[in-house]
Amino acid sequence: AFILAFIIGCYGHYYKIVKNGVAGYPDEWFPSVSATTGDWYPERNICQIFIALTSGPRLVLCYLWYLLTIRNVPADGSKGFSKFLLTNDIIRTVACGGWVYITSSDDHDIHDIAMIVYLLCTIPHVVGTITTAPQNPKAQQYRKLFAYTFFGALIPMVYFFIQHNVHRIPGAYTYYAFFEWSLIISDLAFDAVCLIDFETFEFRVVDIGMGGKREGNISALNDLKTYGGSEKGVGAAIGDIKPFEVISFAADVYLGFVFWSMLTSLPLMIWYFPLWHMGISGYEAFLFCNVTAGLLGLNFLRRGIERYKGFVHLLSLVGVLSYKIADPAHRLMAVAAGVSLSLLTWGATFFGQRHQNGRAERGVLTLALGLILHNIVKQAWWANNPIWPIMNEKTGGQNMIGLVLGVLAAVQVMLRKEPGADEPQTIEGQKKGENWFLAAIGGGGYLFCLHSMFTDSTTISRWSLGGYPNTGPQPVPGGLMVIAAMATGLTLSSKRRWVTSFFWWAIGTAGLAVLHFNEGDIGFGGGIVFTIYALSLFPALFRSLSRQPPGRTFLLAMLVYNFLALAHVWVVAYAFVPGGEVMRERTDYVLIAMQTCLLLGIFNSNSSAWTIISDIKARSSFNAARVYAKLSLVGLVFASIGVCYNRLPKSTPQPYHPEHKLITAGIWTIHFAIDNDMYNSELRMRDAIRDLELDVIGLLESDLQRIIMGNRDLTQFLAEDLNMYADYGPGPTKHTWGCTMLSKFPIKRSTHHLLPSPKGELACAIHATLDVYGKEVDVIVSHNGQEEDLLDRQLQTTELGRIMRESDNPFLFLGYVVTTPGKGQEIYEMLMDGGHVHDIEVSDWDRWCQYLAFRGVKRTGYARISHGGITDTEIQVGKYQLLEDHPTSWDRSQSIEDFKKEETYAQISEHQVPEGLRFPSMFYGEGVRKHRFHVFDRPYYYA
Repeated sequence: AFILAFIIGCYGHYYKIVKNGVAGYPDEWFPSVSATTGDWYPERNICQIFIALTSGPRLVLCYLWYLLTIRNVPADGSKGFSKFLLTNDIIRTVACGGWVYITSSDDHDIHDIAMIVYLLCTIPHVVGTITTAPQNPKAQQYRKLFAYTFFGALIPMVYFFIQHNVHRIPGAYTYYAFFEWSLIISDLAFDAVCLIDFETFEFRVVDIGMGGKREGNISALNDLKTYGGSEKGVGAAIGDIKPFEVISFAADVYLGFVFWSMLTSLPLMIWYFPLWHMGISGYEAFLFCNVTAGLLGLNFLRRGIERYKGFVHLLSLVGVLSYKIADPAHRLMAVAAGVSLSLLTWGATFFGQRHQNGRAERGVLTLALGLILHNIVKQAWWANNPIWPIMNEKTGGQNMIGLVLGVLAAVQVMLRKEPGADEPQTIEGQKKGENWFLAAIGGGGYLFCLHSMFTDSTTISRWSLGGYPNTGPQPVPGGLMVIAAMATGLTLSSKRRWVTSFFWWAIGTAGLAVLHFNEGDIGFGGGIVFTIYALSLFPALFRSLSRQPPGRTFLLAMLVYNFLALAHVWVVAYAFVPGGEVMRERTDYVLIAMQTCLLLGIFNSNSSAWTIISDIKARSSFNAARVYAKLSLVGLVFASIGVCYNRLPKSTPQPYHPEHKLITAGIWTIHFAIDNDMYNSELRMRDAIRDLELDVIGLLESDLQRIIMGNRDLTQFLAEDLNMYADYGPGPTKHTWGCTMLSKFPIKRSTHHLLPSPKGELACAIHATLDVYGKEVDVIVSHNGQEEDLLDRQLQTTELGRIMRESDNPFLFLGYVVTTPGKGQEIYEMLMDGGHVHDIEVSDWDRWCQYLAFRGVKRTGYARISHGGITDTEIQVGKYQLLEDHPTSWDRSQSIEDFKKEETYAQISEHQVPEGLRFPSMFYGEGVRKHRFHVFDRPYYYA
């Protein structure tokens, strides 16, 4: 009946298009009366009649399935679920008839409500049917296939509905209708699979007569038979790979990716609040949301999560959906909830698999692969994760796609029969010599190690970078090398005795020491060794953690992780936290504590090494997990190669106006690329730098390679997208907030400085020599200390003056110096007179922190541009010409008041300036993207 109705409806659809044309085609599918021509189309009524005819059989089918499930309920099981499923299916059938028969042109509200009820009831219907069905492999395979097509059609259906209903795209409703009706095809096909299960389902009508007895005590259900049989163990050979097992494995890997995405986004979002409060804000307490893992000690809760882990995974996606929440505090709360639920789910899963090596190995490997996938996705998005809540459609995010994939993965977990669920126990729960305390210490330290160093492929290269030319590998191809090392380490993890040995720990520790104390290629090489070592521990430490009493073990592990995470922040944020002086610049303390935790963990894991697996089926399941993991690693490494190839530079950077030998240079404090609304700001930063035609720019507060900044790296995105050379500046181990330089001119050499800071924050500086139109020009980008520490500011400014004064090249200063401009200001005069440079515009009295200064080049323009909501600090830009006959020496008589007097008379109007030397006119008035000429409402130009 349905097929006939569908054919008639498609014919009518085709007929109307031919008759009326696409432009005259009404919005509704199968309408009785055309909204355009007023014609009556009877095929819609015929279609409705046939659809209505299917409702009765569907209700009978619901009841028959109820009888079948009652028959299959174990003796100790609950029949309540069968009754719930029957009720749900009846509601679903009625709702289906509602939205099919009553179209949106008849009654829009009833149509939509019926559709929503139908879709909501479909999830328990599909999951419940697969769960309660006789385990006939053929039938279950068909059911899963049609379930995937059903839920897969939802994505384009919703997309085209939005295109039609919101964007009013012509023809979108036609495509929506095809996907809408494909749901019915998949739905009926899913239910039609029961024909296989009912092949041995027989009703008997028996005349027992008056007072007679049932013949042989036969009832209508006694002859119901189900398909049983054990599932064949999964072989280790590639030829034994099954499509549905691959889908199941991929779903777990993606959920692992979601876990790492939410875990890494939480501290990043917490950081927003102390950043704007300039101190402890109270929101830091959300870091401890992970202590809810201690609830795994409640048996009923843990078992419930394990049994319905797909549903809990689905709930945890609130952390991904949170990007829609505008209020930063509420968004943070949603992410904290998502992290807690995801952590509980993975913890319950690991503990539930503790007796079965095959399932347990599969579980930890999918989480490890999720971490590597997280790195590759970030590599493709230039160190940002497209499903982080700080991303959205305007900032390059793909949050909705990530959410939909997460929903599909969670539904897949709900639908499947756990692989290896009938696998016999192959190890004991807790072995002699094992200690829950040591396991928790090792697990917490290891989670911190992974989060702080291996959630972005560029972290290792940024830890080891030096100044030009000894920078070490750049993100491309350095990131690829790190990902390959992670894959190598995970492959070696099967050598359990070796990777949990003291000798292997010593090798890893040596690699970490080389990374910490050396710059350039040598330091990066040590980092690669440590990467291989760290990832090889993944199964051993997580398996050891899962074999302990879950409540106290996971609680202590999370506390250890939190303690190390805070210490990792305090080494640079010591000026803003109570007692922070103890951890000032002590990354070495943190690394020693981390390695000690790992040593205790691997010692405990080694003492409880596995017994040899002798059962063939268990060995088969174990090997299958390894085969899938190795194939996945090969695919992930090739994906990283593709990403790196796509990111290779396509051309050599060129300045914007070489015809004038112009240098346009700027300085901007960017607040760690988190805008005022807690969204990523790199795209808008790129647009501002591009529109201002900056040849050189210094970016301050730019070191994002920390847990609290998401282990990001804005330098690589801006440099590659704007086609510029980049110097990242002092790396994460130098304990500064960071300064970065981007340049259209080649960087011949550079030096990274830590300016004297005996009391307050460390001040960073880059001193670079650029090849500008064939001549050497020096540039300093610096970020000095805070107002509270006068001695620090004096010493830092003195050192900057020395560096500039001792250079014989033309010089540009782009820096952050906490002082008021003008004669008589100590720090200001120390910078200008001490550095033998000129302030770009001494009459601009409203500056406080950012300054531009120069020597040996001709100043032609100066402007201040508002920040546009990206930060709280404006952009300052200067235009200079590098002329052959311009004096390069500095004359003290031209400084301060004399220079001010001379330059005041040298100002000219814009129409006197050649076009190539002007600032873009788009920044006049209201400007563009909230960027406009600030303070003066115009730029200054000079003769």
